[in-house]
Amino acid sequence: MGWNEDHLHRWLARRNAPKILRGSFGHDAAVLAPSADRCVQCSDQTIEGVHFEPQTRPSDVGRKAVNRVLSDLAATAAVPRSILLNVAAPESTEESWVRRLIQAVARTAESAGAELVGGDLSSIAGPRVISVFASGALPGRRRPPGRDRARAGQRVVLSGPVGGSRAGRHLSFKPRISEGQALFQAGATAMMDVSDGLAWDLFRLARASGVRIHLKAVPIHRDARRAASRSGRSALDHALHDGEDHELIACLGRGQLPPGCLEIGRVSKGSGLQLESELTGEEEARSWRPEMGGWTHG
Repeated sequence: MGWNEDHLHRWLARRNAPKILRGSFGHDAAVLAPSADRCVQCSDQTIEGVHFEPQTRPSDVGRKAVNRVLSDLAATAAVPRSILLNVAAPESTEESWVRRLIQAVARTAESAGAELVGGDLSSIAGPRVISVFASGALPGRRRPPGRDRARAGQRVVLSGPVGGSRAGRHLSFKPRISEGQALFQAGATAMMDVSDGLAWDLFRLARASGVRIHLKAVPIHRDARRAASRSGRSALDHALHDGEDHELIACLGRGQLPPGCLEIGRVSKGSGLQLESELTGEEEARSWRPEMGGWTHG
């Protein structure tokens, strides 16, 4: 038997009301407690057949759906506050699947200090689509980090190793919330999370900022080395192009880096992404182009 919207509404009504709410629990719009800090908002979709396979456990889908959007908050150095969840699923989907998804979303949000405050349920003919909207708070008055704020002379930093995420890490990664706040406090002006491949996302950051990024080193995840042993591609190629690592890229000046963060390159005047010889082992540096790898929708 498939899911039923009214059954789920009555089940949801038995949950404790989120503490952040100042309006009615279960109303179509959530009225939240005010915050003295600047509001940060973002949304993302997690789509069956694109971001997860049909046989994936609903708990893994829910966790990934929330963590994807929390990762975007992390790249703005924001503190998570609230989550809205929209679920579109075929009528044949088991109600237990939807319930476990919602429970995982709530647990994952709470583990990051946020609360699930509302959303929407809808039937759909096609694959399942989980959309999550998140709001957070950015303390202080300093200008927020953005992908258009890298400056010549800065160093490029990565929060952890990349590549081979499809071995399972794309479902179980943890958004780098504390790292994003630490990098911002260390002086980062530009930040971005690695979702579509390290090279592609560095290229986008360079393009948005009107600079050139020189990539000199890449910490390669052990999953990338395992993937290379099966794919015929190099571990470096996996690290540059696989995506869904959700580590943070940051550009900042000199000074001590937060624990776990590694310097991988530098920013100069110019444009685009350049793979340096110390990275590739080739005699000369070469420019990276989007057709070389990474994920692009459409």
